[in-house]
Amino acid sequence: MAIDRYWRNVGSVLTGAVVAQIIPIVGTLVIARQYAPAEFGIFAAWLGIVYFIGVLLTGRFETAFAIVPDGEPRRIAVITTVVTATLAAFVAAVVCSFIFRHQPSIAERQPTELVILLIPAALAVALAQIWQSWAAAEGNYRKLSYMRIAQAASITLGQITAGFISPSAATLAIAHIVGVMVGIALSAYIIPPGRFPRKQALKSMLNFWSQHRRFPIFSLPADGIKAAAAQLPVILIAARFGSEIAGLLALTMRTLGVPIGLLGRSVLDVFKRQAAATYLEQGECRTDYMRTFRVLAIASIGFSVVLASISESFFAMAFGENWVGAGTIALWLLPLFALRFIASPLSYMVYIAGKQHVDLIWQATLLAVTFAALNIPLRYDVALQAYSAGYSLLYIVYLVMSYRFSLGVSR
Repeated sequence: MAIDRYWRNVGSVLTGAVVAQIIPIVGTLVIARQYAPAEFGIFAAWLGIVYFIGVLLTGRFETAFAIVPDGEPRRIAVITTVVTATLAAFVAAVVCSFIFRHQPSIAERQPTELVILLIPAALAVALAQIWQSWAAAEGNYRKLSYMRIAQAASITLGQITAGFISPSAATLAIAHIVGVMVGIALSAYIIPPGRFPRKQALKSMLNFWSQHRRFPIFSLPADGIKAAAAQLPVILIAARFGSEIAGLLALTMRTLGVPIGLLGRSVLDVFKRQAAATYLEQGECRTDYMRTFRVLAIASIGFSVVLASISESFFAMAFGENWVGAGTIALWLLPLFALRFIASPLSYMVYIAGKQHVDLIWQATLLAVTFAALNIPLRYDVALQAYSAGYSLLYIVYLVMSYRFSLGVSR
């Protein structure tokens, strides 16, 4: 009975995720014909930096929502995380202003609009993640689906509209931040934050920060490194081999990321709540882990077989002949994404088991491997293949670790 309910919840989240992912997929078919690969590459590199900063702003306190008691304690946790992100964004804006003033050459490499929107876009991304994490922690999967669909539709429609007006990296960025803000507004309407108790505001925040200090101490560096490792390929490829190759890579990663966004993220939203409850009650959650692993592994194998047979022809047909190179890159990165599809939902075990320090070591190793693989080879094809191989091996290590964590304190 519990198993049926588990997968019904996954199905509920998946339904919304399918719609939320289909929208940008269909939109990409139009966007790829509106924007040149070079413009898409510039935008993708900027967006990578935005998401990296967005991860840092929250202190990763939103990952604690699932282990905070239901009701008022969790609402206070959400408001405290919003305050944390806002204050951090202010500090980041001051730091960036100082850097750009004393090192103007850094800002001159990007369109002015991208430089101005950097921190506001990162804060918007952080706030959107906070609300979606709150909905998932509460088990409000229908509301979570509405949030994601609204944000995906707003971003996609905005970027398509901007493409008719001025198909540039700057308009892609402006449309993206406007779309995220629309999603935030709807999220706050669906799940209102409520008022913060004024007399206890500071005490409540200090208590939350103190109780969950392991998240900014260990999880923030680990997830910051994880975000950097995820965004680094496009940024480094753009710097070393040009924005056109970076654009091909960005489209590849966006397309291959769809299955993770569909089933992987849906499973994660349910797995972290179910596994956390089981682990707290029984001291282990091996059953939850293994049933999730089996489904993800079967889906990953099926996805890999299909993509391997149609990759290059699919990209050429779907996005145009200018993007056929993205299909070749997809074949090189297929092992990486197949293993990421399995590992990403199960990665929450490090939080459930309180092993953030182990995750930090793994993420640091991953960043080093990524940086070396993308910097040492002299050709971009060799660099991307080395990156895929190194990442894949580390994902296998991660799966072994997360399984051992699911066995509980006895291990």
